[in-house]
Amino acid sequence: MINILLFVLCLVTNSISHSIDGIQNIKEDLELERQLKLVNKHPIKSIHTKFGDIVDCIDINKQPTFDHPLLKNHKLQRKPNFQKSIEKTSVKNSLARPIFRLKKVKCPTGTVPIRRTTKNDLIRDKSLLNDHIMTQGNPGTHRDNFKKTGCYNIRCPGFVQTHKGYYLGSRVDDTSIYGGKIVEFSISITQDPVTQNWWLHIGNENIGYYPAMLFSNMTSAHQVGWGGRTKTPFGAPSPQMGSGYFPDNNFVHACYFRFVSFQNASRQDYGPQYYQVKTFTDKPDCFGVKYYGNQRGEVGYSLQFGGPGGNCGN
Repeated sequence: MINILLFVLCLVTNSISHSIDGIQNIKEDLELERQLKLVNKHPIKSIHTKFGDIVDCIDINKQPTFDHPLLKNHKLQRKPNFQKSIEKTSVKNSLARPIFRLKKVKCPTGTVPIRRTTKNDLIRDKSLLNDHIMTQGNPGTHRDNFKKTGCYNIRCPGFVQTHKGYYLGSRVDDTSIYGGKIVEFSISITQDPVTQNWWLHIGNENIGYYPAMLFSNMTSAHQVGWGGRTKTPFGAPSPQMGSGYFPDNNFVHACYFRFVSFQNASRQDYGPQYYQVKTFTDKPDCFGVKYYGNQRGEVGYSLQFGGPGGNCGN
């Protein structure tokens, strides 16, 4: 059973050390171009989003993750060996809708959507690796047991995409309104009892998984984290997080997680007790986090986080 639950609110506002215009030399630029050629596979179809991103439809068996040396002979798992059913419960005025997926245009059968990586993405990733917060205290962002690396979305080598509509790194175009409409989604990460792969679910949809062979210490989990993070160039004010308001136990105000839980080896769900919880924020004047325990009703075991940001220091 998981014996510690850690709520980590990672709020770092320091140093993107350079931008595209600040690349120091031709050698660095050529190295970025080389990496882009490796990570961006030849698409069957490309889709342009209204945000200016390009989403490539890649053969499911030729997606970038299979370049990982441990996955050269990996057998694709198309669906988990369990059913994940998320109970439909609603907060007043909430709208549960798919907000991380392609909408009008879809990828063809046999392909999966992969957001095309840009040079600016690679530069931003490099700056994230240098952050002190990307260390062992931050679960869920590493690919080598907390040694040197940290990354997000598909730039963590190893995530196997299986859904042809949802994709990692998509942008949200519909958000909640303070005191009014609430837009929310359900998310979970569950270990397959047969393959030991870690499956990502949004709602009741199987998005993909992290293969068990990538981890030497993930036969089970001993920490779970919920929270948020902001990042800006050095000296710039931090953007707001969530709705821009501090936690106040009113779920039509600040951003929230509700019905948080973890499972034991028998697949029984447990809500985190107060003695299991640790909260953290590195900029309390700009952001906050509060865990409320089991409030039952429409929210159950729940927490809120976020704040207005501003001049939070470096």
